Amino acid sequence: MSHTPSGLSRRQFLKGLTMAGAASLLPLRLLMPYTAQAATAFNAKDFQIFRNACPRNCYDTCSIKTYVKDGVVQFIEGAQESTFTAGGLCVKGYAYPRRVYSPDRIKYPMVQDGRRSGNWRRVSWDEAMDRIAKKILEIKEKDGSLLGLGLTKYSGNFGITNYGVEGMMSSLGYTTRFVGTPCWPAGIDAQNYDLGDMWCNDPEDMVKARYVIVWGANPAWCSVHSMKYILEAKRRGAKVVVIDPVFTQTAAKADVFWQPEVSSDGALALGMARHILDKGLVDKGFVTENALGFEEFAAYLRENVTVEWAAGVSGIPAEQIREVAEEFATADPATIWIGYGMQRHTNGGASVRALDALVAMTGNVGKEGGGARYGHLRTWGFNYHALLQKQPEGSVGFVGAGGPKGEFDFTKGEAASYTDRTFNINKTAQGILDAKDPAIRMLWVSCKNPFAQDFDRPKLEKAFDTLELVVTVDQFFNETVANSDIVLPVTTLFEEWTVNVSYWHYWLGINEQAITPMYETKSNIEIASLLSKKMNALAPGSCTFPQDIDTREWMEKEFNQGIYDLFGITHWTDLRNGPVKARLASTASWHDMKFGTPSGKYEFRSDLCAEHGHEALPKYKEGRKPYDEFRLLTPHTKFGLHSQFINLDWMHEYNKEPFLYMHPDDARAKNIKDLDTVRVFNKVGEVRVKVKLTRNVAPKSLVMYEAWFGRGNDFNVQNLVDDEAADMGAYKTGAPGVAIHGQFANVERV
Repeated sequence: MSHTPSGLSRRQFLKGLTMAGAASLLPLRLLMPYTAQAATAFNAKDFQIFRNACPRNCYDTCSIKTYVKDGVVQFIEGAQESTFTAGGLCVKGYAYPRRVYSPDRIKYPMVQDGRRSGNWRRVSWDEAMDRIAKKILEIKEKDGSLLGLGLTKYSGNFGITNYGVEGMMSSLGYTTRFVGTPCWPAGIDAQNYDLGDMWCNDPEDMVKARYVIVWGANPAWCSVHSMKYILEAKRRGAKVVVIDPVFTQTAAKADVFWQPEVSSDGALALGMARHILDKGLVDKGFVTENALGFEEFAAYLRENVTVEWAAGVSGIPAEQIREVAEEFATADPATIWIGYGMQRHTNGGASVRALDALVAMTGNVGKEGGGARYGHLRTWGFNYHALLQKQPEGSVGFVGAGGPKGEFDFTKGEAASYTDRTFNINKTAQGILDAKDPAIRMLWVSCKNPFAQDFDRPKLEKAFDTLELVVTVDQFFNETVANSDIVLPVTTLFEEWTVNVSYWHYWLGINEQAITPMYETKSNIEIASLLSKKMNALAPGSCTFPQDIDTREWMEKEFNQGIYDLFGITHWTDLRNGPVKARLASTASWHDMKFGTPSGKYEFRSDLCAEHGHEALPKYKEGRKPYDEFRLLTPHTKFGLHSQFINLDWMHEYNKEPFLYMHPDDARAKNIKDLDTVRVFNKVGEVRVKVKLTRNVAPKSLVMYEAWFGRGNDFNVQNLVDDEAADMGAYKTGAPGVAIHGQFANVERV
């Protein structure tokens, strides 16, 4: 039976959003029907109020207040206590109640008789675990190890206890892991070479900036709460420049918009740097006292870079480059927001190093309101109790030099004789096909939808067809589930205890279990516990994961005195009064000028970078050569996060179908008219979709927003995206990034 929150219908949700003009920043109570019903006055005492925190892979990690009545989520709003969330949520966040009560939700463990057949049948948890456990034991018997058991898991739920999925795999033995990240690895490496860590200013201090460059990011869609700081800085007199290959909603708010050639960012930054050098606007104090290798960088600029060259590569007029460079260098402070999209290229890491250099040479590192803003993990110092599980005694694994090195390298200590076997998460299909001695026989998928997120979808289907068993843990029947044998229903944020922090802001929020888990759904750590119980019943000692757990107790085990001291609380229960912010010595990263590099200084010249096979200096690196007529960009949509939310019927009302966006001049040359159905194709595959003509897209570029499923639509941008590697990422995340935007395609009218 489907449950619908009595306080909010789809019609009321849509009406409210329309009245609020997208409602990106308004508390949901303003959208609720209470104000429209004179007979019903809102009274908070009528509800149980819970604290939740959005666990999606998003800058904002919003703090949520959840209102429950009669065991049902009635409505939600942003927590007023957080100055970042500031009482508001994004359009996706406001749709959360529908995610819980959607009739499309997976309610029970299911088995599919024939992959992609759609012949699903309900089974009990015991039946599902019995089949899974027997397969794991069969693999161990056949291969003498569990390296034939693979895990692909990423960021579908960043709640800290969800690292129990990795812990579950460790508790079974040494397995095969897909490591790395598709999101931000090239930039992480770049900032580690330059600064010694990835650490950004508090986004709330952007109000102090006198000059803001948003470079390859679209916060109006992807970090709505950050926009208020940009707009406040502008109100105080700051100039805002947006650099993006697409005229975005963020660009519409800027004073200056540059639409450069895609992947030319490094050239553009170096051209600005050369002009700043020529005009004598370098911060001599910073580069002399707090930096290494600036004179070598300056010599490279003089010998190899001109503003005219940068203009030729980027397409931005030289006069404009000079003007913005001078304004940036003379503003105090000035800041650059480095978006993750701009480093998803074969030259992405090199480009980020060039942007870092621009911020450093103008003395904007370590300043409140300044900084090269990319991300941070400074507030992630949990115990990772769920993650750190021991292998059963006698486990056999991969023989190599050390274990896997993932994005969150929490484990310390000496390398064991055996380790997990690792493959690049950005080459999942190829990894499955290449795995030998032993082959990957079984794959566990959790917190991830590979068929919407991984690359070269046609190859991925071939790879999945080689697997003997695929188990996916999810909330909805997406394309990965369709390519699975067993699906296990997992809880939403309202149905489990966990804790969340951001990789952008500095707030900590508790996630309380607000309602009893719907149907037969279970959290990831409860699923691990069930599997352990079944494994040990069939083969005592075969799994070390605790067999009886309480999700609240496991959440509590993630806290430690360091977390309490950092956030100024005495116990995690203090968070029931609202989210809290880290106590910072300054809102500026690197404010003490103590960098994490080998020299302890900012490194324009990084010998470590050179040791890893890159240039020591932030030199220009050319992007990927075109292999088809048009550049293909597949950025995030406003109405979903990868494949999450986009399937909900409420969201579908505003975002009914996908489109290809194309410049009118290009369309005219191809005899394509607005709303024609077109075939977009390249060496990977093809997609058929309607086209919308717009000058927001640059000539010779095609834009399709990613991730669509449901409503009978088989649209999938991953049919056109290959797994070409980015230049950096292996140093800190275990595998190179991926050139998501270094893609090309052709188009024709159908």
